[in-house]
Amino acid sequence: MSRIGIIGGSGLTKLSRLDITHREVMHTPYGEPSAPLTHGVYEGLEVVFLPRHGSGHTIPPHKVNYRANLWALKAIGVARVIGMAAVGGITARMAPGRICIPDQLVDYTWGRAHTYVEGDLAEVTHVDFTEPYCEALRSQLIAAGRRAGVDLEASGTYGATQGPRLETAQEIRRMERDGCDLVGMTGMPETALARELGLCYACCAVVVNWAAGKSEGPITMAEIEANLASGMAQARGLLASLGPDA
Repeated sequence: MSRIGIIGGSGLTKLSRLDITHREVMHTPYGEPSAPLTHGVYEGLEVVFLPRHGSGHTIPPHKVNYRANLWALKAIGVARVIGMAAVGGITARMAPGRICIPDQLVDYTWGRAHTYVEGDLAEVTHVDFTEPYCEALRSQLIAAGRRAGVDLEASGTYGATQGPRLETAQEIRRMERDGCDLVGMTGMPETALARELGLCYACCAVVVNWAAGKSEGPITMAEIEANLASGMAQARGLLASLGPDA
């Protein structure tokens, strides 16, 4: 089947055990992607890897060129994209260390270049976003996670916030009332842009901390980094279990 694009988030700026064939510098009508595209084979699966925050993890969530990233993957013929993300857990089932394949999202971001539908248009284009993630790819990720023995949640609502600061406890309480299970900073506009381009897109969210107000004391980077290391190890196992026929 066709190769899969993998957009790496925090903790996944490179894909270990990736047999790299070549790297490709891309230029798009929307500027430069976060990094060159890395082509290779991962556990028998042909992939194109792109670190969302740059090769050195230097691009904050609100400054990621989401349009260039998705456009570059589409331009080289990628049809399916997995967006990896480090997130905070809001509801009880989203404890640190858990992986979730979300099925819904709520957008709290602002001021980001969020659409390709602009400029000299012949007509306005509306895109259905009722189900924001590609169900076929979600099902593949869930099945791969179960094969790999990953502690996985097969559904959840991702709340995308602006960043780069973390949220207040009251903001998290509002998000929970809105139905959010997870909080992250990169889910939008990445998901919507993929839909505009006709890409099959799904998210693999790694819970690295309890969201603000959901545990005793402040959120610390030491806590995040510890859970990030173990969570991304599980995520890599999930990706490895997709197999060459994915």
